[in-house]
Amino acid sequence: MRDLSQPLVQRSGGMKKWSFIAMHAAVAAAFIFLLQRFGLNASLESASLWALTFAVCAAGLAYKQSNR
Repeated sequence: MRDLSQPLVQRSGGMKKWSFIAMHAAVAAAFIFLLQRFGLNASLESASLWALTFAVCAAGLAYKQSNR
């Protein structure tokens, strides 16, 4: 009976992993966008580009950390 419940635990763990990565990327993007746009008075294009860059980097770091 224990073997039947094992895949369910792995599935929910995988879902938590990807939601953690997405949340980490979204928070990093929002933070850098707000900092660039309103804190440093950058243009919308520049702030968006920095937000996208930081989101990709944050997602990569979160993915690497979740695999440890």
